[in-house]
Amino acid sequence: MILAVTGGTGFVGSRLLDLALERGHQVRALTRRPQQPKDGIEWIEGDLENREALERLVERSDAVVHVAGVINAPSAAAFEAGNATGTLAMLAAATAAGTRRFVHVSSLAARERKLSSYGASKASAEDLVEHSGLDWVIVRPPAVYGPGDRETLELFRMAAAGLILLPPRGKLSLIHVDDLARLLVTLAESAKPMKQLFEVDDGRPGGWTHREFAVALATAVGRRALSIATPGVVLRLGATLDRLMRRNKAKLTPDRAAYFCHPDWVVSSGKAPAPELWRPQIATEQGLADTARWYRAQGWL
Repeated sequence: MILAVTGGTGFVGSRLLDLALERGHQVRALTRRPQQPKDGIEWIEGDLENREALERLVERSDAVVHVAGVINAPSAAAFEAGNATGTLAMLAAATAAGTRRFVHVSSLAARERKLSSYGASKASAEDLVEHSGLDWVIVRPPAVYGPGDRETLELFRMAAAGLILLPPRGKLSLIHVDDLARLLVTLAESAKPMKQLFEVDDGRPGGWTHREFAVALATAVGRRALSIATPGVVLRLGATLDRLMRRNKAKLTPDRAAYFCHPDWVVSSGKAPAPELWRPQIATEQGLADTARWYRAQGWL
């Protein structure tokens, strides 16, 4: 198959490309910057605003896997442009090229569109996909971790230092990047299921409480660590200070603080794929330990 992939240079997308090549597929991948040549991958330079690049990306493709998105932006308009408008451009390109299969990577944040600008933009993108007329499938991952991830790196560093600052009390689901990538390739390979939305995780019923996750992190780095639930007001204050100090490079934004303070980011078991299609293979305890070892090998931890 020829797979057209956006977000292929990112954390999830890069693992997706590797797996697609392992399965014998040809890949066209959108990139903003020149990339090193790699057998099986045709790099298409451009972005989601470049119509000609998108036309080249989807030409004669068998499926589109739309991973690209914005997780941090200075305004609601910027989130909307990166997530909703960018998705609309990909849908238009796929439709024009006659590519019916469209695998869209969303987020659990889309369930709470009023909670954050990020969630609202991901929900808007889902609406566009659902009304596209294509043979779509939407995947809402929870927190994704694994080797190469910089978003969860700070949590590992806190665990290694012996003090983990957590959001207010709540619970979450997790998924290893390899399990997520495997699902995305599997969905791209077949015309079915179609017009379905999936929420996927590591298979742990009821997810993880924040404290359970902190214990698992500490175990993964081989330490005992104190975990503290940070009050919402402190998180929001920290977000304001981070924005003042690092401006557009801030990691903890008010939008992210609102997301973190929500008490339940556990996937719905009723939205899981059929077991014969996909099931998680990597237990989170083992995945966290493997990730910690990778961070150490790279000198990140």
